Amino acid sequence: MVRNLEGLPPYQRIAAQIIDRIESGDLQPGDRVPSVSQIMETERVSRATAARVPGVLRAEGYATATPGVGTIVTKPKKLTAGADRLAKLQAGRATLGDSERVEILDAVREAASQEVADALGLEAGAEVARRRRRYLDSAGVVTVSTTWISAAIADQAPEFLEVAPLPKMTFGLIEDRTGRRVVRRRDTVALREVPADVADPLEAEAGTRTIVVINHYWDQNGEPTEYAVDYLGAGRELSSEYDLNDQLSA
Repeated sequence: MVRNLEGLPPYQRIAAQIIDRIESGDLQPGDRVPSVSQIMETERVSRATAARVPGVLRAEGYATATPGVGTIVTKPKKLTAGADRLAKLQAGRATLGDSERVEILDAVREAASQEVADALGLEAGAEVARRRRRYLDSAGVVTVSTTWISAAIADQAPEFLEVAPLPKMTFGLIEDRTGRRVVRRRDTVALREVPADVADPLEAEAGTRTIVVINHYWDQNGEPTEYAVDYLGAGRELSSEYDLNDQLSA
């Protein structure tokens, strides 16, 4: 990962360089982060500046303080939610991270629950198509993601029901087959109990509570196109970062 370090305060620049070493594998989880004294010597900075670097690494999830040992490298358990994958797809970027892979668990037709029916604008019990995937990375299970679409859309996009990856994901498949382009989404974060049919692939006990990301999507005509629920794996966190300068100038 290459970062633009121009304009950063010295302690942030040094922290960014260490993060790049962690991301590249030069520093591995369990390794010691360069000490304050080492940073002072190699970077020619004051103790006050060097002392701020470990705090940045801990705040970013790349290090943890271990009593009697020092600051140790960790790798944050990052989450890429469905909405983030949509943004990557629309930007022409890869939707999977460097260490991520996806397993297609099933793709079936079923009767819509009330929750799914409400999200898709259908009657409860109406036929829908369901597709379930499991995303994994080097730290384990990222999320178990389930997407529902109406039977009418599934009829136009039969690939949705194939147990194989979709090159453009569900978003791109629907647009290619129906002309319905996703233009609006709503993301909801909640705590839910892990259902029995998700527990095994999530490697969690049924009934335990975990973070869930719920995504609604609508097309250019304001009609719902799909509904998705992502159950996060153990130890995963949600994090969003915004450039307030851009927002304030808008």
